[in-house]
Amino acid sequence: MKKVKITGVPEHFNFPWHLAIEEGAFRQRGIDLQWMDIPEGTGRMSRMLQEGESDLAVILTEGIIKSITEGSAAKIVQEYIASPLLWGIHVGAGSSYQKVPELRNTRAAISRHGSGSHLMAYVLAREEGWGHDAVAFEVVHSLEGAIAALTEGTADYFMWEHFTTKPWVDHGIFRRLGDCPTPWPCFVIAANAAFLAANDGTLSHILEVINLFTGEFREIPSIDRALANRYEQKLEDIREWLSMTRWSQSQITPQTIDNVINTLYYLKLVDKKLTLPELVYNSNIHP
Repeated sequence: MKKVKITGVPEHFNFPWHLAIEEGAFRQRGIDLQWMDIPEGTGRMSRMLQEGESDLAVILTEGIIKSITEGSAAKIVQEYIASPLLWGIHVGAGSSYQKVPELRNTRAAISRHGSGSHLMAYVLAREEGWGHDAVAFEVVHSLEGAIAALTEGTADYFMWEHFTTKPWVDHGIFRRLGDCPTPWPCFVIAANAAFLAANDGTLSHILEVINLFTGEFREIPSIDRALANRYEQKLEDIREWLSMTRWSQSQITPQTIDNVINTLYYLKLVDKKLTLPELVYNSNIHP
């Protein structure tokens, strides 16, 4: 049995992986796929890939491209979610801020530098016309850290996936001032270089399995109720999220790569533009 370590956020996007593991679909291919939930998100997962603590990661597109550009020995092996990620823009329930433009020159809570919450704060600043220097940061490590920071006033706003944070909005802990969708497909599957060099066949089996599960995911009877129960979400919220979310079974496109690279470069979050072969894994099986 080939042991493979994979990381991802503990969110509803990754339910197909858990179903496949629980049903033994990878074991039938001789693969012991060991899933690790990483609540801290993309920044930590990038580091784990770089340091060989994980073989694969289901990770934000912009985060892994930034990490590879900065020297991480990893590659994108496939697009995973083809739709954008909807980032909610949140303040504490007792905050005086009422509109997104009021957040200029305030402190964004982020899980860590290089994380999705970090990068998207810059994307929001660009869309609002604030300029690169109009954002300050407070590292809070996780959603729980953001709750404490916004409640105690050590940070002013926090960007995180809309539906994951909605229970905290419903419970009166956060107020959502708006949303900021990513300008590209949000999640990819990435692998570290050492794993890719020795496990092309194993990777092929893993992708075949997960693509089967994501391709049929919407058709599973009562999948909306299963998701709502597992992730403690309201059924109507899960149904809305499902209507917006598209899983992918294809490689990421060059156009998407160019969009992300150009945006990161424009925002001065990377100092060079890598080529497609430097970012994307191209084997004979998965061109």
